Amino acid sequence: MARGGINKAIVQKARNALLARGIHPSIDAVRIELGNTGSKTTIHRYLKELESVEQAISSDVLSTTLTGLIEQLLDQLKQEAQQSVAQAHKTLLRERAAVHQQSAVLEARMRDLESQCSGLTLQLQAAQELTLQEQQQRQAVEVDNARMVQSLQDLQVRVRERDERIQSLEDMHQHARDGMEHYRQASKEQREQEQRRHETQTSQLQVEIRQLQQTLMIKQDELTQLNRDNARLVTEARQHQKDQHALEQLLALRDQALESAQSTLTDMEHTNDTLERQCQALRGEVAQFDEACTAQTQQVQNLQERLAEITDQLKLLAKVSPPENELAP
Repeated sequence: MARGGINKAIVQKARNALLARGIHPSIDAVRIELGNTGSKTTIHRYLKELESVEQAISSDVLSTTLTGLIEQLLDQLKQEAQQSVAQAHKTLLRERAAVHQQSAVLEARMRDLESQCSGLTLQLQAAQELTLQEQQQRQAVEVDNARMVQSLQDLQVRVRERDERIQSLEDMHQHARDGMEHYRQASKEQREQEQRRHETQTSQLQVEIRQLQQTLMIKQDELTQLNRDNARLVTEARQHQKDQHALEQLLALRDQALESAQSTLTDMEHTNDTLERQCQALRGEVAQFDEACTAQTQQVQNLQERLAEITDQLKLLAKVSPPENELAP
């Protein structure tokens, strides 16, 4: 029971006075406002009843306004959600288009690299064929050099035989001249004729020697040309064999021909070494292009995996996000 004449109306009056002064109507403040009279329990009960009544009144007045505000907020949230979803969808579409474009570029680049690899493979095969041809030509040159050496040896034998015949003739001539010395006066004219004939033959032989020297110089030029163009080596070697009868008087130049042939063989060996190095370099380039192709393939796979992830995310987003007609207010 309330004591000291305190009732709900008195407590309400004290509470309103505190609120008018801007003071919070706590139990102690109300009790002080009442002159420190009344039970705190009673004052607390009256305050709770007054607050309940005010809350009921406020809820009835504010329910309509709050409902409108909440509906407006819900509409605004729906619009913002729709805009966010649409923006995210556009962003994903742009990313997917960019990924498709990059994938197309990488595929084109990979096709170009495959084409380059095919071209390098063809070049390597051509270089190998060229190396094989060079080896075959080298073997042919070695065979021709062996034939030339054999021909020179045969010429040496024939020259020695001719020298022996000349020496024998000179010995016979000396013996005949010694035996016919006492006929010298009688046969002077005949000897002069023989001498002129011998000089004529000697002149003819000198002319033939000069012709053979010129022929040898021509053949040396042809041999040099053979070193530059191996394709004509067989033809010029055959021509050289046809002209071997003219080399019988050219024993002094056999060493030069042999040295020229050896120089040809050395040049071809250097050429072969150069081609082998080029082949090795081409193999290295092919290996590098293979590595580049592997890296590009890996990158394409990574992009495809990324594209698959983005596609899955789009599908998941399409499943999670409601249709636009449902989100519209």
